[in-house]
Amino acid sequence: MSSIAQLLDGKALAQKMQAALTEQVRSLTPQYGRPPGLAVLMVGDNPASAAYVRNKEKACAAVGIASFGKHFPTETTQEELAAVIDELNQDDRVDGILVQLPLPDHLDSVALLNQIHPDKDADGLHPMNLGRLVRTEPGLRSCTPYGVMRLLEEYGIDPRGKKAVVIGRSILVGKPIALMLLDADATVTIAHSRTPNLSEVAREADILVAAVGRPNLITAEMVKPGAIVVDVGINRITDETGKSRLVGDVDFNAVQSVAGYLTPVPGGVGAMTVTMLLHNTVWSYQQRFQR
Repeated sequence: MSSIAQLLDGKALAQKMQAALTEQVRSLTPQYGRPPGLAVLMVGDNPASAAYVRNKEKACAAVGIASFGKHFPTETTQEELAAVIDELNQDDRVDGILVQLPLPDHLDSVALLNQIHPDKDADGLHPMNLGRLVRTEPGLRSCTPYGVMRLLEEYGIDPRGKKAVVIGRSILVGKPIALMLLDADATVTIAHSRTPNLSEVAREADILVAAVGRPNLITAEMVKPGAIVVDVGINRITDETGKSRLVGDVDFNAVQSVAGYLTPVPGGVGAMTVTMLLHNTVWSYQQRFQR
């Protein structure tokens, strides 16, 4: 008899963490004389990005973080954006800066991300912060993988001694989550589209993290019975009836009768990403006043 996997509920943890952050901000604001501040920069009118930015600003308002967001027309130049980032680096009211990706093709996103001061890098993507992660030094951590680690912790899942397989090697998720799991004493394999026998590699995992962006890539045959399966993928698909819905990289219905733990999509890792952005902003805010 197969049992159904326990769900790792990112939505519930996000609400719990946001409530704690709200209390923290409420007690620190009078002490520090101002609330924490986050600036989200968006260029163009990508509807998915606009929805993400609205979500982030709503979450900021709920927690008590001041928003210094700016929305630029598609034809904004590299120089104009660079000048805005410089201003925000100098602005004492701003603790976190985030450039909403993807940017229009004529802009060099790497150069812009690298221009954000490492201590205001709310997304944890500056080479300095990635270097701190490699060296296991304190610093701002990439929001999505950081959210995954908090979710495992919330459910009492200790990676120590476990075999972790990360499928995906992006700088946003794959590489940083592999480093975080390694730091937590897991034995980590990074697999990707060029990995031979991907099914066999995946089936060895006690903790399987899928971060590829391919709907239903992970099938039941690829999952070791009782494994912890973390689905980072968010893919919008259209079904036969023409309705669109969000699915992950994991075939949820098939895998839930094999895995021990499983993150749903939506309501799993995605819910944690914005919360960790708020957490990072409040952390930067505290660091500035405690120096």
